[in-house]
Amino acid sequence: MATRDKHLFLTGASGLLGRAIYKKFITEGWVIYGTAYTRVAEGLHKLDLTDENEVKKAVIQFKPSFLIHCAAQRFPEKVDLDPEGAENININASRYLAQVVDCIQVPMLYISTDYVFDGKSPPYAVDAVPNPLNLYGKTKLNGEEVTLAFGKGNIVLRVPVLYGPVEYVAESAVTVLLNSLLQTDKPCKISNYELRRPSHVDDIADICLQMAMKRLEDENICGIFHWCGKEVFTKYGMLVQIARVFHLPYSHVTPDSNLPSATTPTPRPYDTTLDTSRLEQLGIGYHTPFNVGIKSALQSWIR
Repeated sequence: MATRDKHLFLTGASGLLGRAIYKKFITEGWVIYGTAYTRVAEGLHKLDLTDENEVKKAVIQFKPSFLIHCAAQRFPEKVDLDPEGAENININASRYLAQVVDCIQVPMLYISTDYVFDGKSPPYAVDAVPNPLNLYGKTKLNGEEVTLAFGKGNIVLRVPVLYGPVEYVAESAVTVLLNSLLQTDKPCKISNYELRRPSHVDDIADICLQMAMKRLEDENICGIFHWCGKEVFTKYGMLVQIARVFHLPYSHVTPDSNLPSATTPTPRPYDTTLDTSRLEQLGIGYHTPFNVGIKSALQSWIR
């Protein structure tokens, strides 16, 4: 690939996944225009993705060869608390980006979620009919729709719950479980019901890099793709793994195997296992064993 082709416009570059993607592409010699809004670290550009004019101006001036849209409101409860804000970032910003890359004929990769499915009939193929249970899943599905509507060569990559090196323990729904482990004086219950396949952000970053390189060489690399980790856990199962990796007590934590109430404010799907065969047929995909990934992610938080 020619050096001039290696120009990436990356939204959400200060986030959990964005940081991993930024690092991966930089090490492979790409020039990156990384955007952030509340956490503008060194080397990143402050950009309000809900400002259509600013978005289009930034993309056109940078002249990327590929765009990855990571930025999102990805916490379901926060989406419920601020549906308008979530719609702006998850749907409207996706539309602005898709429109501008369509104008300059550049492919876009949109990071989506397994929460577009209801979790009742896994594993989900790339052409399975989505049926999100919560507003978060609905906004991400709408973001997929605008991404694919404005650019026939665009890519949607659906991924599950992510974890990796965090700036604060609650940055990931996986690493936040450490808080319950460390608070040994506070007995608590952790869900032992919903099944999850956590993925390390470094694995997703590697997949994004491979997809970008393949897409720039082959216009048929487009549409919907899936990836998820190879190991299945409940939240309690992940907590037990973390406890074992760091030799922490967990007798104060009780597994809650009850079916979540239908009246739960933000319902979660039961099992959103994704069929990853479309990516694997391209020779793309890597899985970091959970005990290895979680050790590197949380080591600095263990005193």
